[in-house]
Amino acid sequence: MRTLLRVVMDVTAANKAISDGTLPQIIETTMDKLKPEAAYFHASDGQRSCFMVFDLKDPSEIPGIAEPFFMNLHAKVELCPVMNAEDLKKGLTVIMKK
Repeated sequence: MRTLLRVVMDVTAANKAISDGTLPQIIETTMDKLKPEAAYFHASDGQRSCFMVFDLKDPSEIPGIAEPFFMNLHAKVELCPVMNAEDLKKGLTVIMKK
């Protein structure tokens, strides 16, 4: 299922993770694991943040995705199913036929 991962990192924890090299490792490991179709990095309310859109094959993957962000960056992590334009069009077509 196409899923949006949203991560908002604690400033102090992220500063430390940059200094000790942990932050780039977490991002690289996550990107290698998820192989996202899109990834964006930005500031949100003054905190380092990222969005990644990827295919979540099984809910049992969630702890392995979220825990490095929780444990090392004191981050807020959200996962949400999402659609692209083709998915929306397909879903609306089904509804309109009823």
